Amino acid sequence: MTDSSETAQALFGSNLVAMVTPMRPDGSVSEQGVASLVDHLLATGCDGIVVGGTAGEVPTLTAAEMVDLVSAVADRATGRARVIAGVGTYDTAASVERARQAEAAGADALLVVCPYYSRPTQAGVVRHCLAVADATDLPVMLYDVPARTGISMETDTLIELARHPRIRAVKDAKEDLFDAMTVMAGTSLAYYCGSDELNLPYLSIGACGVVSVVGNIAADRNAELIRAVRSEDLESARDIQRSLLGLTEAVMRTSQGAIMAKAALAELGIIPHATVRMPLLETPSADLATLRTALAAV
Repeated sequence: MTDSSETAQALFGSNLVAMVTPMRPDGSVSEQGVASLVDHLLATGCDGIVVGGTAGEVPTLTAAEMVDLVSAVADRATGRARVIAGVGTYDTAASVERARQAEAAGADALLVVCPYYSRPTQAGVVRHCLAVADATDLPVMLYDVPARTGISMETDTLIELARHPRIRAVKDAKEDLFDAMTVMAGTSLAYYCGSDELNLPYLSIGACGVVSVVGNIAADRNAELIRAVRSEDLESARDIQRSLLGLTEAVMRTSQGAIMAKAALAELGIIPHATVRMPLLETPSADLATLRTALAAV
């Protein structure tokens, strides 16, 4: 690994999971489910837990719920995995406040998404991310996911943000490998693949890890994939990626990642319920049948 990758692994981990937020049938956060899921993730080789990301249904979590969730995960994972809190919103002031709350709750790092809905200019994106990075002493992972935010973090924007001493990594769900290679070549930013479908391609061009929704179910397989790439065992890496194709398709392309990951975890008995908050809806029966077939094949 490069020096920047080794540093990033120490700050964030390498086999990260975008953790879902377990809920009771009434939609409240399930403390029992959170504890059970964190234990499962740690037991299957996850060394970084992203709390309150897209898969965690963060747009429907209140600030108070986020504080409680970060605190609960941090208490459970202390010394075994880094806890990265998703604090980015479309409102810079709210994002700054959530960053400070996450730090106080025990987060090890922050995940900051490009502001959504308002679609600022790239200069606005820079100012927003710098404001959050300046708000705490925690390292920051940028989250570039234009399919959800409506805009991307352009190459020059990422290069500029890389000058900030606490902005250390990118969760890349832009799915532009050339852009990722360009930024990696021009900065010390560590890259994490944020699209399960492309974990192997990103690792092969120098990403130091993954932030995986499928990892809620199969973090152990992602750990094997990362090890195979680092060992330059491309044949084994391909075999691992192929073995995950059915599960990845079922979770990421059948309906929606948070919905399907929760359904899978409930099927496996890891969390008690597959409840999601509206506007998300629980898994239709046809999708559940597809998921069960995929789970049986892993």
